[in-house]
Amino acid sequence: METRRRSIVKAVIWNIMGLAMMTLVGLIATGSAKTGGIMALVNTGIGFTIYLIYERVWAQISWGRRHV
Repeated sequence: METRRRSIVKAVIWNIMGLAMMTLVGLIATGSAKTGGIMALVNTGIGFTIYLIYERVWAQISWGRRHV
């Protein structure tokens, strides 16, 4: 099982990458850096929360793990 700190660090790094990509997609889709940035921030906030929950649930599931 991984620690909460590790889950949070993984989620932060993942969401920084997602924030950059979503900002670019929003800019291309709308032509506005401001609108693209707002879309990216909302998406990142939701995605961060869902990802943390997802990771913590999977951390509790032993299926598929090998203990050597």
